[in-house]
Amino acid sequence: MRSELWLLMPIVAALSGLGMNAVAQAQEKTVVLLGTATPGGGFPVYGEAFAKTINETDPSLTVEPRNTKGSTENIPLLEAGKLDIALVQGEAAFEALNGIGRPPADLRVLCAMYSTAGMFVVRADSPYKSIRDLAGKPVAFGARGSGLVILSRYVLDGIGLSQERDFSAIYLERAGDGPAMVLDGRAAALWGGGVGWPGFETMAKSPAGARFIAPDADEIRRILAKHPFLKPLTLPANSYPTQTAAIASVGSWSFVLARPSLPDDVAYRLARALHRGEAALAQRLPQARESTAAHTVDAVPRLDLIHPGVARYLKEQGLLK
Repeated sequence: MRSELWLLMPIVAALSGLGMNAVAQAQEKTVVLLGTATPGGGFPVYGEAFAKTINETDPSLTVEPRNTKGSTENIPLLEAGKLDIALVQGEAAFEALNGIGRPPADLRVLCAMYSTAGMFVVRADSPYKSIRDLAGKPVAFGARGSGLVILSRYVLDGIGLSQERDFSAIYLERAGDGPAMVLDGRAAALWGGGVGWPGFETMAKSPAGARFIAPDADEIRRILAKHPFLKPLTLPANSYPTQTAAIASVGSWSFVLARPSLPDDVAYRLARALHRGEAALAQRLPQARESTAAHTVDAVPRLDLIHPGVARYLKEQGLLK
């Protein structure tokens, strides 16, 4: 019996060693908290695809998405260190980083997400043809914490209109509530933007159908003259069912921002995993085709805003000088 025990001891030791290695590997995983937005909007969908891609590409990282109220809540949560990274819409990032209405935020860019051409959507049988046709009507501008609400404010201001003064503005508790309000007549239009936005998808796939209303050429010129940080952007043809023509508008790039204290090595690993997983992310989500290392360099307002750990990786890849 004793000899049999001696024979088993190496096996037990080996199994024990395997168990200890597994525990050690689990302990070495770096958990990264990612702030998204309210359910039913584009950010939670993007956040899920983003997290899955990074977690598969680099098993040492565990990105965990968290629903929030959106861009305007994500920024203070990052500043307070309650989130590691977060999705922030372009106009919200612009205001925070430049100290508009608040002290400048000490945050860094992890990566560019995608460009967002802002516009309204109405039922296909709606009589409304232009933005001014919607004046005085109930319009769902989105969840209060969403950066899309800020984008609409700049777009409307550029043509001399105001959400509060010129519309019966509706602000949603959940971004996903907007399409139902337009489809059942509680709202004349819903504001949104970009490729693959869930609100536009729901409207376009509904029996009622959808039609998009964007600034016309003269309005685009006026908006860009007053707010030059916005960019002329185009929603490609066939981005949504029955939308057969490209639609010109204005908008900006959204970013994944990082808390100022995010360690350089973590930011480096996140950038590396995202770069290696670009094809997988694009396959998961059409709008994420723009989430590339090259676009990050092109879209960031200033290169010094890129997180140092990300900048190191981009320099190694020859994408940043």
